[in-house]
Amino acid sequence: MPCTDLLAADRIAVLSGPASRAAVLDAVARLLGADPFDAGRVAAMLREREAQCSTGIGHGVAIPHARGGDAPVAAFLRLSQPVDFAACDGEPVDLVFAMRVPGDRPQDHLLILADLADCFADAAFRERLRAAADAEALRALLLGGARRRAA
Repeated sequence: MPCTDLLAADRIAVLSGPASRAAVLDAVARLLGADPFDAGRVAAMLREREAQCSTGIGHGVAIPHARGGDAPVAAFLRLSQPVDFAACDGEPVDLVFAMRVPGDRPQDHLLILADLADCFADAAFRERLRAAADAEALRALLLGGARRRAA
C-alpha cells in the first residue's frame, strides 16, 4: 500500500510559526484522531514512541508513528519553521509524515514505513513538497501521485 493512499485532504496541512517537537506531535495527533479524546490518546502514543527513539530519519524528515485504531491512517505537516527532532543527521525537521496503524497489523506498519523511507529518500520529491505554495498545493502533490509521476 503506497503511503500516500493513507492520506486525505483534511489531514494535510502547513504548521505556521515556531513550534516544538511536542507541539508538532500534538498537531499531527489532532489530524490522526477521530475526536479530541482520541487525539489525546494518539498524542500520548506518539510521545511514548518518540521517547524510545527519534523518528527523525534525516534530510529534514520525521515519521512519527503509533499503533492503534481500526484502520491505517496518516497525516502530513509541512513546518514553516524547522524543529529539532534529534534526527540521525542532525538536521531540523520541516516535513512530517505521521501515521497510526492497528496494533494487529505489524506487517502493514513495516511495509508503510518502508514505502515512506523510499518516498523521502527522493530529494526531488522532498524539494517539491518544500516548494509547494500552500496546503492546497501540498494536497495536489501528495494526493495526485506526484512522486510516482516524477520518478
